[in-house]
Amino acid sequence: MDWIKKYEDRVMTAEQAVAQIKNNDRVFLTGNVSVPSALLAALVAHAPKLKDVEICQALTVGAADYVSEAMAGHLRVNTMFISQNVRAAVHEGRADFTPVLLSEFPLLFKQGVLPVDVAMIHVSPPDEHGFCSFGVEVGLSKSPAESARIIIAEVNARMPRTLGDSFIHVSRLNTLVPVDYPLPELKMGDEGGGETTEKIARFCAELIPDGATMQMGIGAIPDAVLKFLYDKKDLGVHTELFSDGVIDLVEAGVLTSARKSLHPGKIVAGFILGTQRLYDWVDDNPLIEMHRTEYVNDPFVIAQNKRMVAINSAIEVDLTGQVCADSIGPKLYSGVGGQLDFIYGASRSEGGVPIIALPSTTRNDTISRIAATLKPGAGVVTTRNHVRYIVTEYGIADLYGKTIRQRAQALIGVAHPNFREELTAAARELNYL
Repeated sequence: MDWIKKYEDRVMTAEQAVAQIKNNDRVFLTGNVSVPSALLAALVAHAPKLKDVEICQALTVGAADYVSEAMAGHLRVNTMFISQNVRAAVHEGRADFTPVLLSEFPLLFKQGVLPVDVAMIHVSPPDEHGFCSFGVEVGLSKSPAESARIIIAEVNARMPRTLGDSFIHVSRLNTLVPVDYPLPELKMGDEGGGETTEKIARFCAELIPDGATMQMGIGAIPDAVLKFLYDKKDLGVHTELFSDGVIDLVEAGVLTSARKSLHPGKIVAGFILGTQRLYDWVDDNPLIEMHRTEYVNDPFVIAQNKRMVAINSAIEVDLTGQVCADSIGPKLYSGVGGQLDFIYGASRSEGGVPIIALPSTTRNDTISRIAATLKPGAGVVTTRNHVRYIVTEYGIADLYGKTIRQRAQALIGVAHPNFREELTAAARELNYL
């Protein structure tokens, strides 16, 4: 039981822990709903004593005092996905954005492209063998943490113990900060969508065969699809994240993972976003297998799942099939995330179903999201060469193996009726029709 002595010797307060961070250090920050809140608050308080500390992260949930104007010259965020709480700072030039596929995010740190001085992570209490679980955020955190010179861990009594490639031994942790607070809750689909979202979800569900393995991206549409799968059989999950909706499908006997060709019988994921119900359900649940994102999101791993279904959203799609999902024109909005990883992985899967799903309009039906051309400066996340199904509330456009003329016709057919005439005229001007 030597690890118990190591644990006791390495316990500090959050304030003592962040005092180890020095000028010009690069700090990795565990994200999603696993942000180590006590450590982050202590770092913000300590920041006036520091100069030019870089904080590397992906999506984070919660307050973001660490990107406030007062942190200028002390802390500067380098985010690989622009979450809502850091978006203004990126737009105003007070924070940096590094574009990267989610499958390659951990490799930036693991391979030394971005060497890590300090990792701030959030784990469960150790088990009888001295192993802590990364809990609800394994995929984006484990490899960066392991590559850090110093690991500072919040040890939270309320962090669920998830299974899989999800553990780190106390002996690897330089500093431990015991805490006891509930994890933030984030209910998927809270942004709503109503009738339009449900229509899109129904069309997506039509494309999902029995025995499919599913990936669900972030947003109302992927979450809504789960409601229309109760007539399916032996579905499985291989996804960068999942939320509460999978619980009901498991309990209904729909989501069994029995026919998965990779990790049969297991729900495979990198991280979890949801409510306390979900956190309680995944705790020590042998059905759940958490893995590093460089594995979960590897397109060549994804493709090993037969009948792989990928459902992701977009900001706009042009008439050739180019998908913009990370910016509004040149204005950066989010990031590539796992969209291309899973769209390509599903397209290479035997019987795979890669889906981009989006409402046909935005701003109260005044702007068509099926566009003749993308806005100037828009980022292409899924190329016209990777795309297959585009789904709106008006139907399904299958673009695979189709000419530009056929694609334009199919996409105009799923555009909002108010814009079809305008899109047809634009297509003719572009010589698409």
